[in-house]
Amino acid sequence: MRIRTGHFVRLVVQARFFEIVIALGLLLFGSQIVAAQDAQVPSTDSQQTTLINNLLQRIDQLEARVKELEAKEGITATPAAQPAPQPAAQPAPKPTQEAQEMPMGPPPAPENIPVGVPSLKIRGFSNVLWSGSDQKGTTNSFALGQTDLFITSVLSRRIDMLSEVVFEADTKNNMGVDLERMLLRYSFNDYFKVSAGRYHTAIGFYNTAYHHSTWMQTAVDRPFIFQFEDDGGILPIHNIGLSATGIIPSGHFGLHYVAEIGNGRASRTPLEEAVQNRVSDHNGKAFNIALFARPEMVPGFQFGASYYHDNLVPQGLPTVHEQIFSAHAVYQGTHFEFLNEAILIRHQWNAVPAAFNTPAFYTQISEGIGLFRPYFRYQYLNASNAEPIFGDVSRRNGPSFGIRYDIGEFASFKTEINRTDLRQTKPVNGITTQVDFTF
Repeated sequence: MRIRTGHFVRLVVQARFFEIVIALGLLLFGSQIVAAQDAQVPSTDSQQTTLINNLLQRIDQLEARVKELEAKEGITATPAAQPAPQPAAQPAPKPTQEAQEMPMGPPPAPENIPVGVPSLKIRGFSNVLWSGSDQKGTTNSFALGQTDLFITSVLSRRIDMLSEVVFEADTKNNMGVDLERMLLRYSFNDYFKVSAGRYHTAIGFYNTAYHHSTWMQTAVDRPFIFQFEDDGGILPIHNIGLSATGIIPSGHFGLHYVAEIGNGRASRTPLEEAVQNRVSDHNGKAFNIALFARPEMVPGFQFGASYYHDNLVPQGLPTVHEQIFSAHAVYQGTHFEFLNEAILIRHQWNAVPAAFNTPAFYTQISEGIGLFRPYFRYQYLNASNAEPIFGDVSRRNGPSFGIRYDIGEFASFKTEINRTDLRQTKPVNGITTQVDFTF
């Protein structure tokens, strides 16, 4: 309100300034007319000169007053517009998760709230790839990746929404449409924001940093442990329910929390949809608690942990208690990236002391060199063949080497070779090339 008052006073002073200038111009013009006439009255040149001097002095006083007000209100004169210099060609910036998150920052001021219509924004992501391997019974193939329409909208000062609609082909070449995320969020303040709908479970780092866009991530594909459910993933990547997030007052430590409750996943019955979008197979609900820190003294560094619990009811088996523990430590700078995550999935039957533990981890490192970003990833997953929920997963581990090339600001080309060692099976060697882009 202080700045608006200063602007008002400044306008008043400027108005007075222009009035005096106009009066001075009229006076000068009138003096020329009078001089041109053959007047019979005595000359008044001395009076006109005195009046002009007084007006000029008044103009100087008004200019000084305007400068004083500008200095007091922190207003600086706006220089004349100059053509912006054309920047030199630079590598495309490394994509970050903010491009696929809720509208960031504090709620808009009341005067900036759209009137009558939500501020709908749509962003698109897609990719095309070719892959082949030496695994017996497989063929090399071109493929359409997921086409993701990422939609956000600000509905009011405290309410916004987010959704992801994905078009993709299945292994039978049929095209389908999936609503991968749909969230309505109410922001009380930076310390408490609650969302309702379908969300990505906050297990670890990767699942909340990278969603359904390969353009966002460095590598061609997601790590084993964060594969989506319909691609054979073993984690409850998606959930339906409520999610609360916020900042924990911690000074420069940058502590955040996530608390979630939802339907959980179906018990991995092959004929069922893993994500329980409408009907839950049991009354109990899954919950997840996550804490992570982003210390201000090390920009780009994040570490944290999470705990997930659910009760699964597989057909023909007793209830299985599922616990998932995760920990991560990641660094993402302008050029250097270092991701590390570890997961432990623990399944235990009622009244049975024995439990099945499935450990998994990955580490990924990359370095941006101009428009190129070479990367390396090693990953490991080991599930017992007697595991009641995903005994068919077995053990798999191995390295991947790849390079990403930013074709432009909104497209990239990736090439990756990988080797996967499997339990009681020959290793599989493969290669994938991919073009991904945003629009």
